Amino acid sequence: MPALHPHPTRSRRPWPRLVTRPLLALALVGGSALAAPAATAAPVDGRTVAVAANPYERGPAPTTASIEATRGPFAIAQSTVAASAVSGFRGGTIYYPTSTAEGTFGAVAISPGYTASQSSVAWLGPRLASQGFVVITIDTLSVYDQPASRGTQLLAALDYLTGSSAVRTRIDRTRLAVMGHSMGGGGSLSAANTRPALQAAIPLTGWHTVKNWSSVRVPTLVIGAENDSTAPVASHSEPFYTSLPASLDKAYLELNAAGHSAPTSPNVTVAKYSISWLKRFVDDDTRYEQFLCPAPRGSAIQEYRDTCPHS
Repeated sequence: MPALHPHPTRSRRPWPRLVTRPLLALALVGGSALAAPAATAAPVDGRTVAVAANPYERGPAPTTASIEATRGPFAIAQSTVAASAVSGFRGGTIYYPTSTAEGTFGAVAISPGYTASQSSVAWLGPRLASQGFVVITIDTLSVYDQPASRGTQLLAALDYLTGSSAVRTRIDRTRLAVMGHSMGGGGSLSAANTRPALQAAIPLTGWHTVKNWSSVRVPTLVIGAENDSTAPVASHSEPFYTSLPASLDKAYLELNAAGHSAPTSPNVTVAKYSISWLKRFVDDDTRYEQFLCPAPRGSAIQEYRDTCPHS
């Protein structure tokens, strides 16, 4: 296993990780899916009070079945964002949990690839939102926009979500992530490089002329496809992953016998590990660590690399 290093440039949550570390170890023994308790006791001014182990946990303890399901535990709604109502991107669709009884949610912006519209990544909207995220799938200013532009547009979409959208009060603006397919995946790397305060990035069969991402400080899950002839893993996803800092929380998942368009239609493997990555790093929810460490295996996965254990 690679040595664990600190991440001095990444923002940290105001809750004690020492509370969850021993619980995580217990959860991983024997592969069982034990959930961390919601609270622990701590002395405050001579009194014992309950302190939340992780105030960002949302939803019940996960299982393999729950993260492979087409819908998660949260009821959701969606709304259309007209291009005329925003600047910096060409509108999109917001998917969000209807109840905030458990608190606010992290948010994810998702970009399509070259010549594509948001419809190509629309399946991810309800899938992720029903697991406890506010999600916006965007249309880009031009279907021909290059990755760097798509990255800028992803950030504009997050700024819109947290700043002026109708769902802004449902979002914790410190818990944001980006995703994208193809050039949109390259855009998610660009966005992560531009804004290190992001909590997660997931390029899906990403394409970018830039191969060196050693300055990225955002936990990144790179998803490639074995038979991708548009963005071959040897010249895109693999160098993206290997160029990311060794000290970074990162992973590389290569889809077995899959092509470039695999993430553009419902895909259990893409959904399962995207949900786990977002939960683990946007929500700091260590209940999902069991799906990422040790490295997952299975017939749908050609290769998986990681920097476990995660910090």
